[in-house]
Amino acid sequence: MPLVKSHYNPPHIFKNGHFSTVYCGLYRNVLGVYQKRERITLSDQDFIDLDWSYAAYHKNVSKLIIILHGLEGNAQRAYIKGTAKIFNRNGYDAVAMNFRSCSGQPNRLFKSYNAGATGDLREVVEHILTNHPQYSHIVLKGFSLGGNVLLKYLGETVRVPKEIKAGIAVSVPCQLKGSLQQMKRTENYLYSRMFIKYLRQKLEHKHAAFPSLIKLEDIKKANSMLYIDNLYTSKAHGFKDAFDYYEKCSSRQFLPYIKIPTLLINAKNDSFLSKECFPIEEAEKNKNLHLEIPKYGGHVGFFEEDNVYYNEKRALHFATLV
Repeated sequence: MPLVKSHYNPPHIFKNGHFSTVYCGLYRNVLGVYQKRERITLSDQDFIDLDWSYAAYHKNVSKLIIILHGLEGNAQRAYIKGTAKIFNRNGYDAVAMNFRSCSGQPNRLFKSYNAGATGDLREVVEHILTNHPQYSHIVLKGFSLGGNVLLKYLGETVRVPKEIKAGIAVSVPCQLKGSLQQMKRTENYLYSRMFIKYLRQKLEHKHAAFPSLIKLEDIKKANSMLYIDNLYTSKAHGFKDAFDYYEKCSSRQFLPYIKIPTLLINAKNDSFLSKECFPIEEAEKNKNLHLEIPKYGGHVGFFEEDNVYYNEKRALHFATLV
């Protein structure tokens, strides 16, 4: 599919990628989304919390959007609620998936979540289809790490249920090693320190629960994303090391096999993304993959003055076309 022409043109200050990233991450507030939590037990006896919100003024709803957050996010982030709100107002129920350990309570097992953990998404979809059979039209939307999970899920060999009609992925590091190299750049220092701080806190919880599996002195040495992925992420999830994890979980290699309409929006000025995270060749060869590369937007920062963000409007429009 040829590249999709982007019409996103924000106010001048939001043309700065870092400003839009920080503003939308720290200062945006989305009101009017009322979530109801459901906890489901997974096949390995761990749990995932789902936060539901429902279509306004609609009965017998058959449409659902499943929303996936980014690294160390959760279902209460503004970018999740913003998507839920616009879809709720247009006849969709919404369910936001909190990855393991991201809903405010540590998960039960030593492992948690990662950029390629499609098994959890698969179980959530199966749970919904089994327990909520009224949903015959399901759309998936993922942000950043959650977008990578979504794209990998859609391109894997396991059959995607017929009820899933479209996927939308936003600000996706679809080549994980390239994104890691970007995060080591000086311009991304503060972002990296923030992620490392949160991840170290999670690892300290893991040490408290599983002291024989991870040592406190090793956690104290964790001063980079690569170190954390070598120490914990790769080992806890069955990979040889961090680079084995990056290689096997990067979604770019799965893009040629996506068989349902899928929109990927990656901003050109997203400082988290390397050039390998713009899969132009894959989009040109796969009629189902629509790639939009706005000039602006930063990382999950597609500001609009009415507080309904560009990626949210594009996601709804794309979903109505399928």
